[in-house]
Amino acid sequence: MNTYIAFLRGINVGGKNKIKMDDLKSALESIGLCSVKTYIQSGNIIFSSPESEDMLIKLIKSEIKEKFDINTSVVIRTLFELEQIISNCPFSQEQIAASQEANSEGESFYVALLPSAPSDEKIDALNKYKNDNDNFNIINRDIYMLLRQSIRTSKLADKILKLDSSVTVRNFNTIKKIIEIAKS
Repeated sequence: MNTYIAFLRGINVGGKNKIKMDDLKSALESIGLCSVKTYIQSGNIIFSSPESEDMLIKLIKSEIKEKFDINTSVVIRTLFELEQIISNCPFSQEQIAASQEANSEGESFYVALLPSAPSDEKIDALNKYKNDNDNFNIINRDIYMLLRQSIRTSKLADKILKLDSSVTVRNFNTIKKIIEIAKS
């Protein structure tokens, strides 16, 4: 049995696609997911299952549509893959600290989770938005974003969100917390 984390896109954001996490937990347990836990209201689900990633995405999307009448994208990572996101961090602590200091919102380091690695063509298009305020690195199917401005006004973040309809973004600290919960 593997430990997985499902990341839902656009759940409980701006008053749309509202799902209570207790209801989501119950719905996912009803389709056979084990040890289901959620973290914050944005659709981060930790669970165990013997199923494949592709099968889990289909099951979770279908259950959310059936129970909550919401079409949402689901990106899944194993616990090991999340740990690799942390250990493979391409930015130094000094770079992260400088970005956080420059960003008035304080949050400046994010990871965009994609269902598959972006093509070279898409990477070339993103490189146009790399500058002193917006930097990124891609490792496999994850894009690390270091922003010196709000993610809401970042042209880079906007372009990354348009790479794939399933891409979802989480703060680096959220990923660390999810790993901690998954290991407890």
